[in-house]
Amino acid sequence: MKRAIVIVMDGVGAGEAPDAVAFGDADHPSTLRHVWEHVGKINAPTLQGLGLFAAGGIDAETGFDGWATRYGRLQELSQGGKDSVTGHWEMMGIVASQRFSTYPNGFPSDLVHEFEKRIGSQVLGNKAASGTAIIAELGAEHMATGNPILYTSADSVFQVAAHEDVISIERLYEICETGRELSDVQRVIARPFIGVPGSFTRTERRRDFPLAPPPNFVDEVASKIGPVWGVGVVPELFAQRGFRSVKRTQNNKEHAVAMAEALSSDAAFIFANFEDFDMLYGHRNDPAGFAKCLEEFDETLNGILDRLKDDDLLIITADHGNDPTSASTDHSREFVPVVVCRRAEVGSAVNLGDT
Repeated sequence: MKRAIVIVMDGVGAGEAPDAVAFGDADHPSTLRHVWEHVGKINAPTLQGLGLFAAGGIDAETGFDGWATRYGRLQELSQGGKDSVTGHWEMMGIVASQRFSTYPNGFPSDLVHEFEKRIGSQVLGNKAASGTAIIAELGAEHMATGNPILYTSADSVFQVAAHEDVISIERLYEICETGRELSDVQRVIARPFIGVPGSFTRTERRRDFPLAPPPNFVDEVASKIGPVWGVGVVPELFAQRGFRSVKRTQNNKEHAVAMAEALSSDAAFIFANFEDFDMLYGHRNDPAGFAKCLEEFDETLNGILDRLKDDDLLIITADHGNDPTSASTDHSREFVPVVVCRRAEVGSAVNLGDT
């Protein structure tokens, strides 16, 4: 093997984890299986053949000509949370033993006051909320006052939303850097949006400001094996450390273009996150959209497979679940699927079970 490619299908969980209840998931989440059952069947023959759906507890045929595949489920050990940072860090060997701070009732008043003092503005909100719901609720007041919207969720996040015509992108990023300095949450996230009251839309200039990770496998790959190419949010989740500097892509279509560029490069390790499953459909309780996104990704995956070399190793997995059929709009604590494959004269698919 000369090159490894890891593709993270954000939010594509493979069934309720044994400790799901401890993470607030008592409704038996199972993202892949529930989406499949909701729509009847998902037309994604490549993902099916490679074993992704079987890994998610779906009775689906496996086997894909020209590819040797091993599939199964992984149980996350980290106790940090059920989120992207925790999931991606664990893939690189960083297991968080303690839960990251969460603020289901909003942030403490002393923190908020210091934040307001530093940014020179009051904030709106300061509560746990869905991102689309809170801009619908407070977007008009934000536009009238110029005050940014501060909110959180079940995850360890400090999120700041602002209309791009009211607070510039550069200023929003500066505000979030201040939040990063003050808060102990795992991630501070800039959430820009556009539009008019009654029709606001979040834009794709989101940026994440996570806690800096400890020394990890990414550093070792960069120093010992060769260049590391991150696609999507991945470099941000590791504070850019160890990654080649490349353009930040914001959605699955852009990630597909970035993957083609990465596969044509000299990168020894390509680490990609495709987040539309989670961001556009899981958080919005849209199982039909989630299924369509899987079908679209199946076509993207075919293009990726066509570009792989004989000595490439491809790993497809997820960072957590996000069951769109549940009442919650939050992530879900689930097993994650894993598919490991490479070219072979005779296709095969072997179930590894749970690990």
